[in-house]
Amino acid sequence: MAEENQVAQENQTQEQQPGFGIEKVYVKDASLEIPNAPQVFTWRDAPQINIELNSAAQKVDEAIFDVTLTVTVTSKVGENTAFLVQVAQAGIFQLRNIPESDLGMILGIACPNILFPYAREAVSDLVVRAGFPPVILSPVNFEALYAQQAQQQAAATTPDGVTTH
Repeated sequence: MAEENQVAQENQTQEQQPGFGIEKVYVKDASLEIPNAPQVFTWRDAPQINIELNSAAQKVDEAIFDVTLTVTVTSKVGENTAFLVQVAQAGIFQLRNIPESDLGMILGIACPNILFPYAREAVSDLVVRAGFPPVILSPVNFEALYAQQAQQQAAATTPDGVTTH
């Protein structure tokens, strides 16, 4: 009987400890546009590549979150678009017993760090399949991006706690 109580107590202790798990990683959306095909394949000038990142999280269920990392890559030659690729790489994460103060950092730093290699591969694959040289995205410091975003949000809030627009 004492042994059963000890096992029950250990199970309860484990359930109360913080936990992080990856439930699923998936491509939520992917698109490729080549608005100037086939002429684009005759252009000889070097393209300018622009990369945009966006991360969003939403609570799905108790302790379950869906995080989406959207990567948009635009290639232009002069004013003409060679290609536009957008990949929304998502993941379902389980976050149990995480303090509210740490939740934003995990959803804004740790989860995008996990999703980024998958998004990078999807972008490169789409670009190559479109007939262009691969675009290899450089590593991203999501911690710095999160800190910058937090700083911008703090600057947009007045001292009395009112958010300005």
